[in-house]
Amino acid sequence: MHTTTRPWLQSYPEGVPATIDVETHRSLIDLLDTSFHRHASRQAALFLGQPISFRTIDEQSVALGAWLQSRGLARGTRVALMMPNLPQYMVALAAVLRAGLIVVNVNPLYTARELQHQLVDSGAEAIVILENFAGTLAEVLHQTPVKHVVLAAMGDMLPPWRRHLVNFVVRHVRKMVPEYRLPSGNGHSVTRFNDAVAAGSRLKLARSAVGPDDVAFLQYTGGTTGVSKGATLLHRNVVANILQSEAWFQPMLDRFGNQQMTSVCALPLYHIFALTVSYFLGARLGQRLILIPNPRDLPALIGALQGHRIHMFPAVNTLYNALAHNAEFARLDFSQLVVSNGGGMAVQQATAEKWLKVTGCPIAEGYGLSETSPVATANRIDLKEFTGTIGLPVPSTDIAIRDDDGQDVPAGQPGEICIRGPQVMAGYWRRPDETAQVMTADGYFKSGDIGVMDERGYVRIVDRKKDMILVSGFNVYPTEIEQVVNLHPGVLECAAIGIPDARTGEAVKLFVVKDDPALAEEDLAAYCKENFTAYKRPKLIEFRDELPKSNVGKILRRELRT
Repeated sequence: MHTTTRPWLQSYPEGVPATIDVETHRSLIDLLDTSFHRHASRQAALFLGQPISFRTIDEQSVALGAWLQSRGLARGTRVALMMPNLPQYMVALAAVLRAGLIVVNVNPLYTARELQHQLVDSGAEAIVILENFAGTLAEVLHQTPVKHVVLAAMGDMLPPWRRHLVNFVVRHVRKMVPEYRLPSGNGHSVTRFNDAVAAGSRLKLARSAVGPDDVAFLQYTGGTTGVSKGATLLHRNVVANILQSEAWFQPMLDRFGNQQMTSVCALPLYHIFALTVSYFLGARLGQRLILIPNPRDLPALIGALQGHRIHMFPAVNTLYNALAHNAEFARLDFSQLVVSNGGGMAVQQATAEKWLKVTGCPIAEGYGLSETSPVATANRIDLKEFTGTIGLPVPSTDIAIRDDDGQDVPAGQPGEICIRGPQVMAGYWRRPDETAQVMTADGYFKSGDIGVMDERGYVRIVDRKKDMILVSGFNVYPTEIEQVVNLHPGVLECAAIGIPDARTGEAVKLFVVKDDPALAEEDLAAYCKENFTAYKRPKLIEFRDELPKSNVGKILRRELRT
């Protein structure tokens, strides 16, 4: 690799290699086997104050994997997982992979329609689901290929007395488990999670000869840009991204030596960011994950962190913003916090500055997609302030900035961010036409995001292609508007969209959630006049109590357009 063609290498921190060895592990099964054995005595998770060891995750996942095989699920069969952040998720994920099956991660807040689409599209024949969401499954089960249902309850992996108490409260006090009827017989089965694990413990797991080119995950894209599609992630893709992330963190890891680190797992494990950076990297490094089943419940989240020294905190801008403005959160111990890695959406400067002030730890923004397992770029973790960039390509990754004709553009010019590396998906599940649209002849994935790369190799994201607003022939990028407006002290968060305009084709409309109740439209209009050239200024400003967000916390501009 030459820095002449890869300018980012000259900007790498000392100790970060240019490439990683993707052959280190043949599969995720191999990686998990090694990690579980190495860290057996350590805590893998903390859930509702209860520690769960790597040994427990290891033993229960082998048992559940054997049970799944006993259902007649052949290698390569798809199994859906529909749970929030629970230790049962950690067990089920490893179980499916170890049984030689393919994981289909499902957002537990899906509607019946969305769930049906994903189960049918993936061809899933089994599902492990938290009973809280079984009502949604019951609505559509008969219209899907699913034959076997494993029902988990919130308290399954707690000690007996706590298990009964938690399950009683969830079911009868908080009434979080609606009534449901799931069919059994005629080839359908419904089994309780703990019963499946107990039955599987008496069976032997048949070790599957899974290799790097076998499919590990169907990771459905968030749907923020249309119909949800399954990104086909091979074992080699995800293994590569774990190793890339580890290499990037290596200078920091060297400082800690063999000390166990604690990471906050507030992002949902069904999302590719948490899946790779929290679950798999956590297992490889022997980290303890503090599992947060509902990150929107800020008091419960903050309560779960009290009394613990946190080392890593992956999150999205909206969660960082909410916590940084919370007085109780500010009282926690941040003395050991070394990595706040932001992803999933653009980190706003105002949020980053507030977070740094509260925690003393800067947000190191990265970038990636479901299609890239996900990490493609990351900021150096030794930075001391907000950079406004998504950082540098991680080891063994090439980034090209290209125009609509597929030609590389000069440094500093905007173009589509195109990514090549061992973490890039094999394609979209059973959608060769869609795959052909996003993959280039020279092996790059076309992200659909517009960015610029400077001469040092740092990439700055300008926006999604389809979010761009065209005002009188001028390109306006919503992210730029939002970044600047968010710096206004009276603004908590905002979003910009394009609206039809008879004179200019499109105009900018701004949606704002106030931080200061006294903020008036004319104040904000004057601020925008001061900060934006005429065509970029919002023509309309609308105040809202909240903005629509995905379950991961991304602001959904498409919902504001309707």
